[in-house]
Amino acid sequence: MAGYAQNGRGEEASRLFHEVLMSGIKPDQSTFTSILSVSASIAALDQGKQVHAYAIKVGFETWVVVGNALVDMYAKCGSIAEACNVFEEMPERDTISWTALISGYAQHGRGKEALQLFEQMQHKGYKPNDITFVAVLSACSHVGLLDEGWHYFNSMTKDHGIAPRVDHYACVVDLLGRAGFLDEAENFIKKMKLKADAVMWRALLSACKIHGNVDIGQRAAEHILELEPHDASTYILLSNMYSLAGKWDDATRIRNMMKIEGVKKEPGLSWIEVSNTVHSFAVRDRSHPQTVSIYAKLERLLKQMKEAGYVPETNCAMYGMDYE
Repeated sequence: MAGYAQNGRGEEASRLFHEVLMSGIKPDQSTFTSILSVSASIAALDQGKQVHAYAIKVGFETWVVVGNALVDMYAKCGSIAEACNVFEEMPERDTISWTALISGYAQHGRGKEALQLFEQMQHKGYKPNDITFVAVLSACSHVGLLDEGWHYFNSMTKDHGIAPRVDHYACVVDLLGRAGFLDEAENFIKKMKLKADAVMWRALLSACKIHGNVDIGQRAAEHILELEPHDASTYILLSNMYSLAGKWDDATRIRNMMKIEGVKKEPGLSWIEVSNTVHSFAVRDRSHPQTVSIYAKLERLLKQMKEAGYVPETNCAMYGMDYE
């Protein structure tokens, strides 16, 4: 089950969990943490709730590792209130418990609450680790807390003796990029002690697209393609950045480069869980048995959005639609 979970094969892991229950084998801590990890990865909230109920039934909800997995599952499934409830009811907590909820607040755009929880964590004597600081810096990035982000980044080494990893540097790049400090973000990458990875440059490229900085965006894309020459998302980001800037010839050139290099973007998928069944959808997907009613509902929603004043951004839609 853990193997399925770690390799993104959630459906197989879920089936195996149900087989374990039907066979009369009593699950252990590892079983619960594995299946909760699967529920979190595919946002299967109903399944996660059922696992939670079963954990209560067999008395495992009091185990710290199971509680941590529940906090993480609820947060990633969009139920931050339930994550808080589980956290508050845990008889014992460890650093992972606090980190899971801080990360959950960050994911839900509640950066200030994440930082308040981080301060409370330290006040109660829990020592943050490197993963805790990734969550804290992400929280700062998501809500634009630039000064706070710098403070916590510097505090890692100064106050806690934790050497920043690539993940921490990437968070700072994202923080600077979202705030529009693109030159500072690029210089930060150049001056850092570690070698920048594609994730870091991609964060900068995304920020350049948002803020319309073609020059820095081009340089960021070049670095990404040196590291990952067949990364489709980089071509798409670069093409869309050109189209937003009105550089249609450059946008077309990038798309042609994708074809020449044989680079194809994997279709993006979204999914929803209904009655313990996970339904996945791709762009223009009409394979679902309820396609007619689904598209009819979408048309009604689009009409309501337009009546409410929504105007879609179409500047670069034509440059991504063939690859979605």
